[in-house]
Amino acid sequence: MDQLSLTWREARNTLLVNLLVWGVLCAVGAAGVYSDVLRQGGTRSYGRVLLNWDLNHALMLTLSVSLYLIFRRWPALTASARAIARSYALVLFIFVPLQMLYLAVLDAARADQPLDLAHVWQLFVTPHGFDVFLEFAWTTGTFTAVAAACIWRGSQARDRAWQQALTDNLNLNLELERQRMLALRAQLEPHFIFNALNAISALVRTSDGDLALNGINRLSDLLRYALTASSRDWVTVGEELAFVGDYLALQRLRYKARLQVAMEVGDVQGGDCPPLLLQPLIENALRHDLDCHEGQSDIRISVQRDGGQLHISISNPVTPGATPNPGLGLGLANTRARLQLAYRGAASLHSAARDGRFEVEIRMPFHAQE
Repeated sequence: MDQLSLTWREARNTLLVNLLVWGVLCAVGAAGVYSDVLRQGGTRSYGRVLLNWDLNHALMLTLSVSLYLIFRRWPALTASARAIARSYALVLFIFVPLQMLYLAVLDAARADQPLDLAHVWQLFVTPHGFDVFLEFAWTTGTFTAVAAACIWRGSQARDRAWQQALTDNLNLNLELERQRMLALRAQLEPHFIFNALNAISALVRTSDGDLALNGINRLSDLLRYALTASSRDWVTVGEELAFVGDYLALQRLRYKARLQVAMEVGDVQGGDCPPLLLQPLIENALRHDLDCHEGQSDIRISVQRDGGQLHISISNPVTPGATPNPGLGLGLANTRARLQLAYRGAASLHSAARDGRFEVEIRMPFHAQE
Protein backbone atom coordinates (compact mmCIF):
# COMPACT_ATOMS: atom_id res chain seq x y z
CA MET A 1 0.00 0.00 0.00
CA ASP A 2 1.47 3.38 -0.99
CA GLN A 3 2.07 6.39 1.22
CA LEU A 4 -0.96 8.31 -0.13
CA SER A 5 -3.41 5.56 0.82
CA LEU A 6 -1.83 5.34 4.26
CA THR A 7 -2.35 9.09 4.74
CA TRP A 8 -5.99 8.86 3.76
CA ARG A 9 -6.57 5.93 6.06
CA GLU A 10 -4.95 7.75 8.96
CA ALA A 11 -7.04 10.87 8.21
CA ARG A 12 -10.19 8.78 8.16
CA ASN A 13 -9.34 7.06 11.42
CA THR A 14 -8.46 10.41 13.00
CA LEU A 15 -11.83 11.85 11.98
CA LEU A 16 -13.72 8.84 13.33
CA VAL A 17 -11.89 8.92 16.67
CA ASN A 18 -12.48 12.65 17.07
CA LEU A 19 -16.16 12.29 16.17
CA LEU A 20 -16.48 9.62 18.85
CA VAL A 21 -14.64 11.63 21.53
CA TRP A 22 -16.45 14.90 20.85
CA GLY A 23 -19.74 13.05 20.52
CA VAL A 24 -19.32 11.62 24.01
CA LEU A 25 -18.23 14.99 25.45
CA CYS A 26 -21.19 16.79 23.86
CA ALA A 27 -23.62 14.09 25.00
CA VAL A 28 -22.38 14.39 28.59
CA GLY A 29 -22.41 18.21 28.52
CA ALA A 30 -25.87 18.29 26.94
CA ALA A 31 -27.15 15.93 29.63
CA GLY A 32 -26.00 18.37 32.32
CA VAL A 33 -27.67 21.33 30.59
CA TYR A 34 -30.84 19.35 29.99
CA SER A 35 -30.94 18.47 33.69
CA ASP A 36 -30.84 22.20 34.49
CA VAL A 37 -33.61 22.83 31.95
CA LEU A 38 -35.83 20.26 33.61
CA ARG A 39 -35.20 21.70 37.08
CA GLN A 40 -36.13 25.16 35.80
CA GLY A 41 -39.30 23.87 34.15
CA GLY A 42 -38.09 24.45 30.60
CA THR A 43 -39.55 22.70 27.58
CA ARG A 44 -36.49 22.23 25.39
CA SER A 45 -35.87 18.62 24.40
CA TYR A 46 -32.61 16.79 24.98
CA GLY A 47 -32.16 16.46 21.22
CA ARG A 48 -32.26 20.23 20.78
CA VAL A 49 -29.82 20.79 23.64
CA LEU A 50 -27.49 18.16 22.16
CA LEU A 51 -27.71 19.80 18.73
CA ASN A 52 -26.68 23.14 20.24
CA TRP A 53 -23.70 21.49 21.94
CA ASP A 54 -22.71 19.80 18.70
CA LEU A 55 -22.92 23.05 16.76
CA ASN A 56 -21.02 25.01 19.43
CA HIS A 57 -18.15 22.51 19.32
CA ALA A 58 -18.10 21.72 15.61
CA LEU A 59 -15.21 24.13 15.05
CA MET A 60 -13.38 22.61 18.03
CA LEU A 61 -13.77 19.20 16.37
CA THR A 62 -12.30 20.63 13.20
CA LEU A 63 -9.41 22.06 15.22
CA SER A 64 -8.56 18.74 16.86
CA VAL A 65 -8.61 16.84 13.54
CA SER A 66 -6.56 19.52 11.81
CA LEU A 67 -4.02 19.72 14.62
CA TYR A 68 -3.49 15.99 14.62
CA LEU A 69 -2.95 15.79 10.88
CA ILE A 70 -0.67 18.86 10.91
CA PHE A 71 1.44 17.51 13.78
CA ARG A 72 1.69 14.13 12.08
CA ARG A 73 2.69 15.76 8.80
CA TRP A 74 5.23 18.11 10.44
CA PRO A 75 6.50 16.40 13.62
CA ALA A 76 9.02 19.23 14.14
CA LEU A 77 6.10 21.30 15.51
CA THR A 78 6.09 19.06 18.62
CA ALA A 79 9.77 18.10 18.64
CA SER A 80 10.72 20.33 21.57
CA ALA A 81 9.17 22.37 24.38
CA ARG A 82 9.93 25.60 22.50
CA ALA A 83 8.30 24.29 19.33
CA ILE A 84 5.21 23.20 21.29
CA ALA A 85 4.97 26.61 22.97
CA ARG A 86 5.16 28.39 19.61
CA SER A 87 2.51 26.11 18.15
CA TYR A 88 0.26 26.64 21.17
CA ALA A 89 0.59 30.45 21.00
CA LEU A 90 -0.21 30.40 17.28
CA VAL A 91 -3.29 28.26 17.85
CA LEU A 92 -4.57 30.58 20.58
CA PHE A 93 -3.91 33.67 18.48
CA ILE A 94 -5.76 32.31 15.45
CA PHE A 95 -8.35 29.93 16.79
CA VAL A 96 -9.83 31.65 19.85
CA PRO A 97 -10.97 34.78 17.90
CA LEU A 98 -12.20 32.50 15.13
CA GLN A 99 -14.16 30.42 17.64
CA MET A 100 -15.70 33.54 19.20
CA LEU A 101 -16.71 34.79 15.76
CA TYR A 102 -18.19 31.39 15.00
CA LEU A 103 -20.24 31.46 18.22
CA ALA A 104 -21.46 34.96 17.38
CA VAL A 105 -22.59 33.70 13.97
CA LEU A 106 -24.47 30.86 15.65
CA ASP A 107 -26.12 33.27 18.10
CA ALA A 108 -27.22 35.50 15.20
CA ALA A 109 -28.57 32.52 13.29
CA ARG A 110 -30.52 31.23 16.29
CA ALA A 111 -32.00 34.71 16.87
CA ASP A 112 -32.71 35.01 13.15
CA GLN A 113 -30.84 38.31 13.08
CA PRO A 114 -27.92 39.62 11.00
CA LEU A 115 -24.44 39.32 12.47
CA ASP A 116 -23.63 42.27 14.71
CA LEU A 117 -19.87 42.80 14.99
CA ALA A 118 -20.48 44.74 18.21
CA HIS A 119 -21.92 41.53 19.63
CA VAL A 120 -18.72 39.72 18.66
CA TRP A 121 -16.70 42.28 20.60
CA GLN A 122 -18.99 41.94 23.61
CA LEU A 123 -18.09 38.27 23.81
CA PHE A 124 -14.54 39.33 24.74
CA VAL A 125 -15.43 41.79 27.52
CA THR A 126 -17.30 41.68 30.81
CA PRO A 127 -19.74 40.17 31.57
CA HIS A 128 -19.07 37.82 28.66
CA GLY A 129 -15.42 37.46 29.45
CA PHE A 130 -16.16 34.07 30.96
CA ASP A 131 -16.95 32.84 27.44
CA VAL A 132 -13.45 33.77 26.31
CA PHE A 133 -11.93 32.01 29.33
CA LEU A 134 -14.01 28.92 28.57
CA GLU A 135 -12.87 28.86 24.95
CA PHE A 136 -9.28 29.30 26.10
CA ALA A 137 -9.77 26.28 28.36
CA TRP A 138 -11.37 24.17 25.60
CA THR A 139 -8.66 25.16 23.13
CA THR A 140 -5.88 24.46 25.63
CA GLY A 141 -7.33 21.06 26.52
CA THR A 142 -7.74 20.14 22.85
CA PHE A 143 -4.24 21.26 21.96
CA THR A 144 -2.73 19.39 24.92
CA ALA A 145 -4.57 16.15 24.16
CA VAL A 146 -3.71 16.20 20.46
CA ALA A 147 -0.06 17.17 21.04
CA ALA A 148 0.30 14.42 23.67
CA ALA A 149 -1.23 11.85 21.30
CA CYS A 150 1.12 12.87 18.48
CA ILE A 151 4.17 12.87 20.74
CA TRP A 152 3.23 9.43 22.08
CA ARG A 153 2.64 8.07 18.59
CA GLY A 154 5.92 9.55 17.38
CA SER A 155 7.69 7.95 20.31
CA GLN A 156 6.10 4.61 19.49
CA ALA A 157 7.16 4.97 15.85
CA ARG A 158 10.73 5.77 16.89
CA ASP A 159 10.76 2.79 19.23
CA ARG A 160 9.52 0.54 16.43
CA ALA A 161 12.09 1.97 14.05
CA TRP A 162 14.82 1.44 16.65
CA GLN A 163 13.69 -2.12 17.28
CA GLN A 164 13.56 -2.77 13.54
CA ALA A 165 17.03 -1.34 13.10
CA LEU A 166 18.24 -3.48 16.00
CA THR A 167 16.61 -6.56 14.47
CA ASP A 168 18.07 -5.79 11.04
CA ASN A 169 21.50 -5.29 12.57
CA LEU A 170 21.20 -8.57 14.49
CA ASN A 171 20.08 -10.42 11.35
CA LEU A 172 22.99 -8.92 9.45
CA ASN A 173 25.43 -10.00 12.15
CA LEU A 174 23.94 -13.49 12.17
CA GLU A 175 24.24 -13.69 8.40
CA LEU A 176 27.84 -12.50 8.57
CA GLU A 177 28.58 -15.12 11.22
CA ARG A 178 26.88 -17.77 9.11
CA GLN A 179 29.03 -16.80 6.13
CA ARG A 180 32.14 -16.90 8.30
CA MET A 181 31.15 -20.34 9.56
CA LEU A 182 30.58 -21.55 6.00
CA ALA A 183 33.98 -20.14 5.02
CA LEU A 184 35.63 -22.00 7.90
CA ARG A 185 33.90 -25.22 6.87
CA ALA A 186 34.90 -24.69 3.25
CA GLN A 187 38.48 -24.31 4.47
CA LEU A 188 38.26 -27.36 6.73
CA GLU A 189 36.81 -29.90 4.28
CA PRO A 190 39.49 -29.76 1.56
CA HIS A 191 42.15 -29.68 4.28
CA PHE A 192 40.72 -32.86 5.80
CA ILE A 193 40.37 -34.54 2.40
CA PHE A 194 43.93 -33.59 1.51
CA ASN A 195 45.35 -35.13 4.68
CA ALA A 196 43.18 -38.24 4.38
CA LEU A 197 44.40 -38.75 0.82
CA ASN A 198 47.95 -38.38 2.09
CA ALA A 199 47.28 -41.29 4.43
CA ILE A 200 45.98 -43.38 1.52
CA SER A 201 48.95 -42.48 -0.66
CA ALA A 202 51.27 -43.65 2.12
CA LEU A 203 49.44 -46.99 2.16
CA VAL A 204 49.67 -47.33 -1.63
CA ARG A 205 53.44 -46.84 -1.48
CA THR A 206 53.70 -49.91 0.80
CA SER A 207 52.65 -52.07 -2.17
CA ASP A 208 50.11 -53.79 0.08
CA GLY A 209 47.04 -53.82 -2.15
CA ASP A 210 44.62 -55.20 0.45
CA LEU A 211 45.73 -52.64 3.01
CA ALA A 212 45.35 -49.80 0.50
CA LEU A 213 41.90 -51.06 -0.53
CA ASN A 214 40.84 -51.21 3.11
CA GLY A 215 42.08 -47.65 3.55
CA ILE A 216 40.11 -46.48 0.53
CA ASN A 217 36.94 -48.05 1.96
CA ARG A 218 37.50 -46.31 5.28
CA LEU A 219 38.18 -43.04 3.48
CA SER A 220 34.87 -43.43 1.68
CA ASP A 221 33.07 -43.73 5.03
CA LEU A 222 34.92 -40.72 6.37
CA LEU A 223 34.09 -38.59 3.36
CA ARG A 224 30.45 -39.62 3.51
CA TYR A 225 30.22 -38.42 7.11
CA ALA A 226 32.21 -35.26 6.38
CA LEU A 227 29.91 -34.30 3.50
CA THR A 228 26.75 -35.10 5.47
CA ALA A 229 27.90 -33.36 8.67
CA SER A 230 29.07 -30.27 6.81
CA SER A 231 25.48 -29.48 5.85
CA ARG A 232 24.37 -29.54 9.51
CA ASP A 233 24.97 -26.99 12.22
CA TRP A 234 25.13 -29.59 14.98
CA VAL A 235 25.88 -33.28 15.41
CA THR A 236 25.88 -35.40 18.54
CA VAL A 237 29.08 -36.01 20.45
CA GLY A 238 28.49 -39.69 19.80
CA GLU A 239 28.50 -39.15 16.03
CA GLU A 240 31.62 -37.04 16.25
CA LEU A 241 33.42 -39.64 18.38
CA ALA A 242 32.44 -42.40 15.93
CA PHE A 243 33.91 -40.32 13.13
CA VAL A 244 37.09 -39.82 15.18
CA GLY A 245 37.26 -43.58 15.69
CA ASP A 246 37.00 -44.20 11.93
CA TYR A 247 39.64 -41.54 11.29
CA LEU A 248 42.02 -43.17 13.80
CA ALA A 249 41.34 -46.57 12.23
CA LEU A 250 42.42 -45.17 8.85
CA GLN A 251 45.56 -43.69 10.37
CA ARG A 252 46.27 -46.96 12.16
CA LEU A 253 46.48 -48.69 8.77
CA ARG A 254 49.34 -46.30 8.02
CA TYR A 255 51.11 -46.12 11.36
CA LYS A 256 50.22 -49.62 12.56
CA ALA A 257 51.29 -50.34 16.15
CA ARG A 258 53.03 -46.98 16.46
CA LEU A 259 49.64 -45.29 16.80
CA GLN A 260 48.61 -45.52 20.42
CA VAL A 261 45.64 -43.48 21.60
CA ALA A 262 44.11 -43.57 25.08
CA MET A 263 40.53 -42.33 25.05
CA GLU A 264 38.31 -41.67 28.07
CA VAL A 265 34.68 -40.87 27.27
CA GLY A 266 31.98 -40.17 29.82
CA ASP A 267 28.22 -40.15 29.39
CA VAL A 268 28.26 -37.40 26.75
CA GLN A 269 27.15 -39.12 23.56
CA GLY A 270 23.79 -37.34 23.52
CA GLY A 271 25.27 -33.84 23.72
CA ASP A 272 25.62 -31.63 20.69
CA CYS A 273 28.71 -30.10 19.15
CA PRO A 274 29.75 -28.48 15.86
CA PRO A 275 30.55 -31.08 13.19
CA LEU A 276 34.17 -32.00 12.42
CA LEU A 277 35.32 -30.30 15.60
CA LEU A 278 37.73 -32.89 16.99
CA GLN A 279 39.38 -34.33 13.89
CA PRO A 280 41.66 -31.33 13.16
CA LEU A 281 42.90 -31.35 16.76
CA ILE A 282 43.61 -35.08 16.72
CA GLU A 283 45.32 -34.67 13.36
CA ASN A 284 47.51 -31.99 14.96
CA ALA A 285 48.39 -34.38 17.80
CA LEU A 286 49.33 -37.10 15.30
CA ARG A 287 51.42 -34.77 13.17
CA HIS A 288 53.31 -33.28 16.12
CA ASP A 289 53.84 -36.68 17.74
CA LEU A 290 54.33 -39.54 15.28
CA ASP A 291 55.73 -37.43 12.47
CA CYS A 292 58.36 -35.90 14.75
CA HIS A 293 60.01 -39.03 16.15
CA GLU A 294 60.34 -42.78 15.82
CA GLY A 295 58.52 -45.15 18.13
CA GLN A 296 55.02 -45.22 19.52
CA SER A 297 52.71 -42.31 20.10
CA ASP A 298 51.16 -41.36 23.40
CA ILE A 299 48.03 -39.43 22.50
CA ARG A 300 45.42 -38.97 25.20
CA ILE A 301 41.84 -37.92 24.54
CA SER A 302 39.33 -37.16 27.29
CA VAL A 303 35.69 -36.19 26.69
CA GLN A 304 33.82 -35.68 29.94
CA ARG A 305 30.85 -33.80 31.26
CA ASP A 306 31.59 -31.25 33.97
CA GLY A 307 28.25 -29.99 35.28
CA GLY A 308 26.65 -28.00 32.49
CA GLN A 309 29.82 -28.03 30.40
CA LEU A 310 31.52 -30.43 28.04
CA HIS A 311 35.23 -30.74 28.78
CA ILE A 312 37.46 -32.05 25.98
CA SER A 313 41.20 -32.57 26.37
CA ILE A 314 43.62 -33.76 23.67
CA SER A 315 47.32 -34.04 24.44
CA ASN A 316 50.49 -35.46 22.94
CA PRO A 317 54.08 -35.64 24.17
CA VAL A 318 56.57 -32.98 23.11
CA THR A 319 59.74 -34.59 21.79
CA PRO A 320 62.82 -32.63 22.86
CA GLY A 321 64.93 -31.50 19.93
CA ALA A 322 62.42 -32.66 17.34
CA THR A 323 61.94 -30.48 14.28
CA PRO A 324 58.42 -29.00 14.52
CA ASN A 325 56.02 -30.07 11.83
CA PRO A 326 54.88 -26.79 10.27
CA GLY A 327 51.56 -28.03 8.87
CA LEU A 328 49.10 -25.46 7.57
CA GLY A 329 48.22 -23.87 10.90
CA LEU A 330 44.49 -24.48 10.47
CA GLY A 331 43.70 -26.76 13.40
CA LEU A 332 43.74 -24.55 16.48
CA ALA A 333 42.85 -21.24 14.81
CA ASN A 334 39.98 -22.73 12.84
CA THR A 335 38.57 -24.61 15.82
CA ARG A 336 38.81 -21.56 18.09
CA ALA A 337 36.98 -19.42 15.53
CA ARG A 338 34.24 -22.02 15.04
CA LEU A 339 33.66 -22.29 18.78
CA GLN A 340 33.43 -18.50 19.06
CA LEU A 341 30.80 -18.36 16.32
CA ALA A 342 28.85 -21.38 17.48
CA TYR A 343 28.65 -20.49 21.18
CA ARG A 344 28.99 -16.67 21.06
CA GLY A 345 31.76 -16.51 23.60
CA ALA A 346 30.39 -19.22 25.93
CA ALA A 347 33.04 -21.73 24.79
CA SER A 348 36.81 -21.58 25.09
CA LEU A 349 39.87 -23.28 23.64
CA HIS A 350 43.20 -23.15 25.44
CA SER A 351 46.47 -24.74 24.41
CA ALA A 352 49.71 -24.95 26.36
CA ALA A 353 52.83 -27.04 26.79
CA ARG A 354 53.35 -28.34 30.32
CA ASP A 355 55.02 -31.33 31.96
CA GLY A 356 56.48 -32.45 28.63
CA ARG A 357 53.12 -32.56 26.86
CA PHE A 358 51.21 -30.24 24.57
CA GLU A 359 47.55 -30.10 25.59
CA VAL A 360 44.51 -28.58 23.90
CA GLU A 361 41.55 -28.05 26.23
CA ILE A 362 38.02 -27.16 25.13
CA ARG A 363 35.18 -26.14 27.40
CA MET A 364 31.77 -25.54 25.90
CA PRO A 365 28.13 -25.70 27.05
CA PHE A 366 26.64 -29.18 27.20
CA HIS A 367 23.24 -29.36 25.54
CA ALA A 368 21.61 -32.73 25.09
CA GLN A 369 19.95 -33.18 21.70
CA GLU A 370 16.32 -34.30 21.78
